[in-house]
Amino acid sequence: MSYQSCHRHAQISARKVRPLANMVRGKFADEALDLLRYQPARGARLLEVVLKSAIGNAQDPDQNGGKSINPEELVVVEAHIDGGPVMKRIRAMSRGQAFGILKRTSHITVTLDTLED
Repeated sequence: MSYQSCHRHAQISARKVRPLANMVRGKFADEALDLLRYQPARGARLLEVVLKSAIGNAQDPDQNGGKSINPEELVVVEAHIDGGPVMKRIRAMSRGQAFGILKRTSHITVTLDTLED
C-alpha cells in the first residue's frame, strides 16, 4: 500500500527543489531524511517536512488496518515537483518603466511504499 503526502503552493520555484527530489527518489525513507537533513538548500527543508508527513501517514494505525509500519521498510517510490500558480508583480523603474517579477510556487508530492510490494 502506498502512502502519499503533498505540499501545495510552496513558496519556492520548482526548479530549485527538483534536484533534491531526484536525489531522494528510490532511497529508503530514513536514508532520504538523513540526506535532506544535511543539505543547505531551503528546498530541502520543505521536502523534508513532506517526507516526514508521508512517514507519519504510513505509521498511522487507522490507515493500515491496525498495524504500524517501520520507517526502515519504506521506500520513496515517487517524489515529484510540479509548478504551481505564478504571482505576477511589477517593480517600478526609472523614467516610468516597469519590469515584471514572477513569484513562482510549486507543488511537492512524495509517495512511499513498503519494500515487499
